[in-house]
Amino acid sequence: MLAAQSAGAAAFQLPTANRALFEPGGGEKFFAATPGKTWVSGTFGCVRTDGWQMHEGLDIRSIQQDKHGEPTDPVGATADGEVAYLNAKASLSNYGIYIILRHRIEGMEIFSLYSHLSRIEPSLRIGAKVRGGQRIGTMGRTSNTRDRIGKDRAHLHFELNFLVNERFPEWFQRNAPGERNDHGAWNGQNLIAIDPRLVFLEQQRLGAKFSLVELLRNQTELCRVFVRDADISWLRRYPQFTRANPRTAKEGVAGYEIALNFNALPFQVTPRTAAEAKELRSSAKFQLLSVNAAEQQKNPARRLVAQRGGKWELTDRGLRLLGLLAY
Repeated sequence: MLAAQSAGAAAFQLPTANRALFEPGGGEKFFAATPGKTWVSGTFGCVRTDGWQMHEGLDIRSIQQDKHGEPTDPVGATADGEVAYLNAKASLSNYGIYIILRHRIEGMEIFSLYSHLSRIEPSLRIGAKVRGGQRIGTMGRTSNTRDRIGKDRAHLHFELNFLVNERFPEWFQRNAPGERNDHGAWNGQNLIAIDPRLVFLEQQRLGAKFSLVELLRNQTELCRVFVRDADISWLRRYPQFTRANPRTAKEGVAGYEIALNFNALPFQVTPRTAAEAKELRSSAKFQLLSVNAAEQQKNPARRLVAQRGGKWELTDRGLRLLGLLAY
């Protein structure tokens, strides 16, 4: 069992020696841009294809190369943790060679992902303990995409994620029959990312007052939904996002009102009674309650909701995400 790092601890470290993130105007030196775009395309969010393509991590530029121009930057663990998953076969993923670490921060399980590596440290195995800053691999350019990552934009793709559902392999088999799943529960569809840059900058700004839980609880809401299901595994894994409702202590839980941010993170969850659910006047398992139209316009890439005939609706993508969440 991992020991939890407490609020106020300097929980996260940058995973490479590139520190330009903390320099005024350092974006161009820190982020690797996609071809023909500015460095912003290497940041987290709806930053590609005119805002309609989501990038769920940071592309951290190489600052160390060998005589052939290949990246040699050591990659270190962002925090104390253990190896949750590793993929040493580049052809199996557009992440190329990558490793996922499990951390427990303020009692909350969070996963860091390091991809496009040239190698993983050979001593690492699933379950191996690591310390923050410990070398876990070497930056590279691996991927299974048609267009190779060029030497000029060699980078580490780094993510901070939450695991949606430990039963993902079973859900995937039912919902995507015939499709391959080479990575089990560590399929990218089963991970919801948060912005690591915001985490690093807020941690530096607030010092001992920084709290990851508080940062996440104060996300901007994209939409609010009601899920008619009294047993959602997400809540067992992440009880920090649940708000108390005195009525459910007496009357029981019939479902949950869930606030999602633009990348589908369920950052606020309120249990509801059968009487409260009845007031919603719908028997649908997933019901859209409200949409922040300004946030949807600003960050549309996940396409969780859409407006049809002047009315907001959950899209197939939104329903799919909720289906996995409640599976």
